[in-house]
Amino acid sequence: MKRRILLLSALALLGASTMPAFAAEKKIVVKIAGMKPEGEPETIGMKLFAKYVMEGTKGKYDVRVFPNSQLGKEDAYIAQTRKGIIQMCATGTQTSSLFPAMAMLETPMLYDSLEHAHKAMNGETFKLINKGFAEKSGLTMLNAFPLGFRHFYTKKPISSVNDLKGLRMRVPNIPLYLEFAKQLGQSGQPMPFAEVPAALDQGTIDGGDSPFSDIVALKMYEIAPNITLSGHILVIHSLYINNDFYNKLPPEDRKVFDDAAKRSAEDVWKMAADVEKKAVEEITKGGGKIVTPNAEFKAALKKAGEGTWKLFYDTVPNAKEILESVKQYQ
Repeated sequence: MKRRILLLSALALLGASTMPAFAAEKKIVVKIAGMKPEGEPETIGMKLFAKYVMEGTKGKYDVRVFPNSQLGKEDAYIAQTRKGIIQMCATGTQTSSLFPAMAMLETPMLYDSLEHAHKAMNGETFKLINKGFAEKSGLTMLNAFPLGFRHFYTKKPISSVNDLKGLRMRVPNIPLYLEFAKQLGQSGQPMPFAEVPAALDQGTIDGGDSPFSDIVALKMYEIAPNITLSGHILVIHSLYINNDFYNKLPPEDRKVFDDAAKRSAEDVWKMAADVEKKAVEEITKGGGKIVTPNAEFKAALKKAGEGTWKLFYDTVPNAKEILESVKQYQ
């Protein structure tokens, strides 16, 4: 009996001594929320980031990706990330409600090409937009990657900027987008993107504008088959991380997170042109008609885009510096 008691006591002590080791091996869960469905650039970027972090830390972190608004709409999961309920999220200019300069990520008619934007987002422009954001928002912006240029899709053919005037066009409920529609003489109709197909069917709107990835995802070209390659706004999203969580990461882990963010963003930039090419093929095969605006049309779009920039001058102290910085990358 004594021997049995001694054996049980030894096992109990052994168990107690090994508990901290088991606890140390427990993976740290990192949740990332996003709004886009599977297969879209945002979701691809989140999954690549997760892969690189888990590889770089040898599985120390269990990075879980929740796309397609599984953890709520953008405003809700941004708020959860700020509070530390979840650790990370992906979003675009929704963060401009916290820090107005973030709206300038999608400045109309600012970039000549993906290459131009890529250089700006890897350079001074990104730094100037991001300056002071972390202190104001409670979030750190880790990268910037493209969802694609926005193009018009309409029920009727568009051959000049005058054909856009008076059209009821769906726009995101963002002042910048509403102002751009106004500058073009359109009637901007704010509504969630998911409601667009039904609104087109019912004749509530005449069209809208979206990146190719969204146009293809909802097969918008089947309802509004006329696609105008206006490329008036480049949609840029980013990965954001809760400041407290990020700042408490061990230095070696923080470096892995930073490198994973940069690497995943570069992957998305590289695939962006290919995504557009494949989208054009799918739209054309599906009966859509794609038209490239002439020089006069492009000039009118440029003028309308620059007409929206006044919104930044009133809200972003370094707006002119940001706009000037882009020129060096042309």
